[in-house]
Amino acid sequence: MNVTLRPESGGDHEFLRGLFGAVRLRELPGLPQPMLQALLDMQFVAQRHSYLQDFPGARCDIVECEGAAVGRMVVAQSGGALWLVDIALLPACCGRGIGSVLLRGLQREACGAGLPLRLHVALNNRAGTLYRRLGFKETGMSGMHRTMEWENNDD
Repeated sequence: MNVTLRPESGGDHEFLRGLFGAVRLRELPGLPQPMLQALLDMQFVAQRHSYLQDFPGARCDIVECEGAAVGRMVVAQSGGALWLVDIALLPACCGRGIGSVLLRGLQREACGAGLPLRLHVALNNRAGTLYRRLGFKETGMSGMHRTMEWENNDD
């Protein structure tokens, strides 16, 4: 499986908007289509603004598998750590090992920089299982999210 990253560009807006909707759709069942679309549009814009404000130097990449865009990843260095700010894959691409490839790459990057790798994950997000399998440990809770950290201990 050939998983690559490329920097996000202005031409990716429609893909990113569709990805956001595909991921969030599961969280909003039963809303009428016009209301759902308006809500998703507002949340998409709010998330992008929040990331830019909270992580101004973040690296925003498009995830490609076999040459096709399948997701995005936002990574920042902040507070003495490498942060996985966000990772999102099209639902049809989940469970194929793409997330594991990306996370192992971030672990190598954190190792090379001598930094821990941190992230926040929603309590109900199935990705928490993947993070634990790859050696992340829970370090705290805040509202509906847990903070997790991976440190290179040569395990």
